[in-house]
Amino acid sequence: MPPGGGGEVFFSCPVRKFLRPIQLTDPGKIKRIRGMAYSVRVSPQMANRIVDSARSILNKFIPDIYIYTDHVKGINSGKSPGFGLSLVAETTNGTFLSAELASNPQGQGAAVLPEDLGRNCAKLLLEEIYRGGCVDSTNQSLALLFMTLGQQDVSKVLLGPLSPYTIEFLRHLKSFFQIMFKIETKPCGEERKGGDKVLMTCVGIGFSNLSKTLK
Repeated sequence: MPPGGGGEVFFSCPVRKFLRPIQLTDPGKIKRIRGMAYSVRVSPQMANRIVDSARSILNKFIPDIYIYTDHVKGINSGKSPGFGLSLVAETTNGTFLSAELASNPQGQGAAVLPEDLGRNCAKLLLEEIYRGGCVDSTNQSLALLFMTLGQQDVSKVLLGPLSPYTIEFLRHLKSFFQIMFKIETKPCGEERKGGDKVLMTCVGIGFSNLSKTLK
């Protein structure tokens, strides 16, 4: 946890020569919600309080909810105290929408109650579900980047309302790759509740990865 940190992240990824075009236009309906409430260098009850407050809101939306608790103490917990919650909603078509919230770093900002954090994170997830689409607002730009770098074929993805970061990112894609997206607005019908959707279409530049696996 910030500001002291003290952890390590090991990231491994297979080498891909090229990216395939995608057609993600039907996000499906929410079928379950999973989450992880974590706490370090604070009382183990903090994570349980976060779970209870988050479930008090999410239980009204869907019954299939399971939020795990992860409490670490001692030398393995890093150098700073804190707690947080990560929630993921999965749809019937395999789409994932996520939301995450963590307490303020030690000595910075006002103290955050676990109950408030749990409720606010649950509301953030419901906001992502309301926005809808096949990718949540945090990862919109990543999906558009992969579409740009894909093979020279048509890729389509249905997104919720574009975030300000994504709009700026589209300008960067045009500057770096001369890629223009076709943007079609899909108004929300009577069947699907939520915000208006945006269908993004482009033809990839056919980028090929030149890196070799080292032995």
